[in-house]
Amino acid sequence: MDENAIHQWMLECFGPIQGEMAWKQFSQLPEEMRQHIIAQNGNQLPDPAQVKAMLSAFTMGGLNTPGDMQKAAEDGPINVKLAKALALNQVQSKDSESVVSAAQAEQVSKAMSEANLWLDAVSSFDPASGKPDALTRASWVEESLASWAKFAAPVARSMNQALLQVLGSRFGNLPEGEISGMFAGPIPIPIPEGLKDPKTLISLLGNTAFAIQLGQAAGEMSSEVHGSFDQGIALSKNSAGGLIAQNAAEYAASLELDPEEVLNFLALHEAAHARLYGSVPWLMPRFEALISKYARGIDIDLDAMQDQIDQAVGLDPESMAGAINLGKVGMQDTEEQKEAMNSLETLLALVDGWVDCVVWRAGMAHLPHLEQLREMMRRQRAVGGPAEHTFETLIGLQLRPRRLREAADVWEQLTVRSSIQERDALWSHPDLLPQLPNDNPTDISVIEETGTPDSGKIPTHHADSQSSSQANQPQSAPSRIDWDAELNKLLDDDAHSGDKGATNNEDQPGDTGEDNHPKQD
Repeated sequence: MDENAIHQWMLECFGPIQGEMAWKQFSQLPEEMRQHIIAQNGNQLPDPAQVKAMLSAFTMGGLNTPGDMQKAAEDGPINVKLAKALALNQVQSKDSESVVSAAQAEQVSKAMSEANLWLDAVSSFDPASGKPDALTRASWVEESLASWAKFAAPVARSMNQALLQVLGSRFGNLPEGEISGMFAGPIPIPIPEGLKDPKTLISLLGNTAFAIQLGQAAGEMSSEVHGSFDQGIALSKNSAGGLIAQNAAEYAASLELDPEEVLNFLALHEAAHARLYGSVPWLMPRFEALISKYARGIDIDLDAMQDQIDQAVGLDPESMAGAINLGKVGMQDTEEQKEAMNSLETLLALVDGWVDCVVWRAGMAHLPHLEQLREMMRRQRAVGGPAEHTFETLIGLQLRPRRLREAADVWEQLTVRSSIQERDALWSHPDLLPQLPNDNPTDISVIEETGTPDSGKIPTHHADSQSSSQANQPQSAPSRIDWDAELNKLLDDDAHSGDKGATNNEDQPGDTGEDNHPKQD
């Protein structure tokens, strides 16, 4: 490769004006250094399209001036503006509705209003302040992405530090003002003053690459979620929450159930979460503290990152997004992280279990397919969707309640044995929350003091708990079928035996029998 080829490459990468600036900068280098650059690179210069992709990513993220780029590198580990722009672009490519129609807004408002009316009878918490939103996928991104970025920041910071260590060795001790190794070799490019420090450029590369991951994940997830509390935590600034009208309608269609009934069920979940978070001021700060505690302890395998970078197509943000993937370069959890994870999972289970309990009580007289919808929601929360898994990779942990059934069972037993007010009073302080059982669902201090539920009262929700309760009843107790327990038993068998239970799910969801399952894809 000669100097003419390098000149042409710069013009193709940066355009006629910036390309000539780059060439002028290159030409002013000492002859010995120019020859060293040419000999070192040979024919290894990257495709100009890669360079344009990096510059385009910076521009999309609002990095239009040198000052913008330097500020982004200094402000934090994630370019949130870029992540949001990429997510919204992804939303637009998914046949998403750009606005909520007046009819959809009225349906969401009605469903949330009815949900709060039904919840008044089964919860001592007041409705959350404010008016619930009827969201589009794009407005969900606008509302929630800043929260996701906050949770992901510790991970991104660790990634950026690791990226600096790995790529730093490729720069070497260079004179001030020279850029080396950015594009598979030390080719000077027209980087303005303030951005000539390789550390600054690597930070910019890192927070841009992580923003690409975050934005793409948010765009994908926007078509999976139903509202602002789907992950069990508060993501929106609106404390009253909101529902994504398009997703709710598509969810009802996939289940082949009445759209109004499905919307009412989703509204119950959203409104119940909103009440809990609106009435328990310590809850969200505790989640944030646990998430941060876990994420801060994440270690990066530098050798694994080096391997990922070596396999990358180029050193542009799009290629780097694959290299700084926690699922590929993260190391084993520490004891401190395991403790934080256990606390987080327990708290999530208690939140989702309380919501499950009050939704069942509030909807049992109004929703014919409540049991089927409830079971589908439990499964979705336990398993998670593809985009949800991507988010978990970004923040370093799973935001899914692994013990939702046990937690719902505990809250139901507390409701039966005490009162709604006494049950909800346990949320007044984290130390008052009930402990989840270890193996036996009745192994909980509050339950031990009060005994098992009477057979004539509302049954508990877990199959094992139901059988335990029946075992302690007198032989003369009347026999009856708990459809929820039977359904859970089938599903538990299904979890241990592959898809065996799926072959028994032949009833059509349009029927009104209590043991029918909604159709699943």
